[in-house]
Amino acid sequence: MPKLDIQISVEDEGWPDGPALLALGERVLGAAAGFLAKEEGQPFPDMAPELSLVFTNDASIREINAEWRGKDKPTNVLSFPAFPLEPGGMPGPMLGDIVIARETVEREAVDLEKTFEDHLTHLLVHGFLHLFGYDHMETDEAEEMEGLETRILAMLGLSDPYAGQDPIV
Repeated sequence: MPKLDIQISVEDEGWPDGPALLALGERVLGAAAGFLAKEEGQPFPDMAPELSLVFTNDASIREINAEWRGKDKPTNVLSFPAFPLEPGGMPGPMLGDIVIARETVEREAVDLEKTFEDHLTHLLVHGFLHLFGYDHMETDEAEEMEGLETRILAMLGLSDPYAGQDPIV
């Protein structure tokens, strides 16, 4: 199974403590990396690629979203690949950053009738796939990415978050 070097930053007091978030990140992203390597033939460098997880709040992610995407509103997760990567391409020593907003995750979890941890798990997988070049801007891309998310989440014991929906583009 591929190894990852995960760095975390907790920027909001409402999140669980750092060690709990790191353990969740290691479990979820380790499973996602293993799935990509085994099922998708994703190559991994010999050294464990590094990525950072930033656990923040709506105000902070709103600023980031406005600056980088031109959308002046909070969002649940943003991913910033360190280097452009096509799905199936060899990642470098740094994968990139995943930024997640606590309040949005909490609201969405309630709306979706899921636990906070289950929804956070889904968003970690979603953000991780973006670091590997997967996207959902076009219907065929969305179908591929959502299919991968669903299969990874099933490995983690979670149901299909897209059941009964059209691909989200």
